[in-house]
Amino acid sequence: MATLGIKDIAALAKVSPATVSRVFSSPELVSKATLDKVKKVVDESGYRPNRMGASLRTRKSGNIVAIIPDITKPVNAGIIRAIEQVAQSAGYSVLLGDTQGLAEREKHYAELVSHGQADGILLFGWRIPFNVKPGIPLAEQLPPMVNGNEEIDSDEVVSVGVDNAAAAKAAVDYLLSLGHRRIAAITGPNTVPSSNKRKQGYQRALEEAGLPYDPALLVEGDYDVRSGVECAQQLLLLPDRPTAVFCFNDDMAIGAMQFLQQQGFKIPDDISVMGFDDINYSEYVSPPLTTVHQPLQEIGTTCINLLIKQLKGEKLEPGARYLPFKLQIRGSTGIAPKTSGA
Repeated sequence: MATLGIKDIAALAKVSPATVSRVFSSPELVSKATLDKVKKVVDESGYRPNRMGASLRTRKSGNIVAIIPDITKPVNAGIIRAIEQVAQSAGYSVLLGDTQGLAEREKHYAELVSHGQADGILLFGWRIPFNVKPGIPLAEQLPPMVNGNEEIDSDEVVSVGVDNAAAAKAAVDYLLSLGHRRIAAITGPNTVPSSNKRKQGYQRALEEAGLPYDPALLVEGDYDVRSGVECAQQLLLLPDRPTAVFCFNDDMAIGAMQFLQQQGFKIPDDISVMGFDDINYSEYVSPPLTTVHQPLQEIGTTCINLLIKQLKGEKLEPGARYLPFKLQIRGSTGIAPKTSGA
């Protein structure tokens, strides 16, 4: 039965694959009865995937897998460095899984835990990389996992980040304070929860200011520099162009600024541009980018510390842990131009 997999072991033991995963990676989180039942099936079948034999003896692989949509994005650099430093000091190695935003890659890297090659997951995406069953608490179906810098649409998952709705509202409130009334937004994909939360903050700021919501002022990007260029081009086609553009990440803001300047617009005299993230080179573009600062290294540190607590058997309250954000005011935003009708 050497070809048996985790699902086969789960079926024979009459438990879920996630429970089998916990037996291999975090047996302290499994009841003795379930632990004995799974280990009995494993012993009788002779099943030994990869490092499982060592896992059953040491009860851990010593690895953590970090599932990241795109490791080349500057926004992830500080997070990766922080989790590497903390993990190493705690005796863990970090396996980086670059998913390129693909769901099948997320599941592939998540299966490292099921196969005994990793003890827990740091998930920096918005999809749960497991097939979960409705009606059963997620905590009973997932291995030790912390979601960071992105919002899974569930309050049953431990997550760390900023309050995206509040941060976006603060950004738009600041633009309003400068006299801007035609404020456009270059959003992220509408499938991504954090982008939708930022839309909520954008709309709330306009509503509280007594301004109508104009859907023509929202253009969907994909968080890439190129989409910032393309979305800015669309906004300039509007008969009543905006006097300010709030971009849902710095990459798109930098792309938008480059295009606007190529078209002869002066920033911020003719149009203001604001970003989100405060990546490491946002202050070095021209003009320096006003943006929402996320504490990226602190997000990484908090995520890894919470995961290590789980791996040590500590039960954590599910839900979001919000870290403080702040507006980083630089030269890309200014008073709304008087000639715009603002």
